[in-house]
Amino acid sequence: MFTIGDFARHGRVSVRMLRHYDAIGLLRPARVDPASGYRFYEAGQLARLNRVIALKDLGFTLEQVRSILDERVGTEELRGMLRLRQAELEAAAAVAAARLARVGARLRTIESEGRMPTDDVVVKSIPPVRVAELTGIADSYGPEDIGPVIQPLYEELCRRLERAGVEPAGPGIAWYEDAPDGDGAVVVHAGVTVAADPGGGRDFAIVDLPGIDRAATIVHRGPMEQIMPTVQALAHWIDTGGHRSAGYARELYLECPEDREKWVTEIQEPITGA
Repeated sequence: MFTIGDFARHGRVSVRMLRHYDAIGLLRPARVDPASGYRFYEAGQLARLNRVIALKDLGFTLEQVRSILDERVGTEELRGMLRLRQAELEAAAAVAAARLARVGARLRTIESEGRMPTDDVVVKSIPPVRVAELTGIADSYGPEDIGPVIQPLYEELCRRLERAGVEPAGPGIAWYEDAPDGDGAVVVHAGVTVAADPGGGRDFAIVDLPGIDRAATIVHRGPMEQIMPTVQALAHWIDTGGHRSAGYARELYLECPEDREKWVTEIQEPITGA
């Protein structure tokens, strides 16, 4: 048998925690000396301690832990419960990480206010282009809604192009429009420049994207998650120059290496006036 101190060291917990577990009936000592009151534990009790700690760390209350263990849940069933809880926590962590990334992006935008150069804005006409495309619906135009829609669309489009033997003839280009149902939803078009003829029973569309007579353009360098300062610098240029925006900006993906920090994207916003 182990003293409470030795058992705590082997279980990597505190003595105080073991005393608390004893007090609430969660993990009783194997024996208590009637004269001294000292608690003694057996090595076999480490199995219950491991389950207590695992369940507690996964967010179960101690009352829930006791109910689970007292019902003598089998190893396989317990493993399934733990894996399910683990998946829930991982999903919550991913949501929290995405929220932190969005906060960071907004913070960078705030910090760059008034410091983003607008000298690089170029007004030009954008010629028509033929693209293969897939479309999806995003709940809003916010990065937190666009990203989870457009990334899978491009992954799937690339797979379908490869299956169909259609080679890209130029960069990817994304464009947006209001969804018919309204409420701020946006139709996301994920396109790749191609030279193929329309039709042919393919599992993707080939369309001719019309040109833009006058577009204010600016180049963004870095991942799309960090595009807000560039987009808002373009907005300042349009407003101070007496122009008016004439719709959603297109995104022309000039360079998309594996290192997203090295991405190069041209933002093309249709304008009128001035």
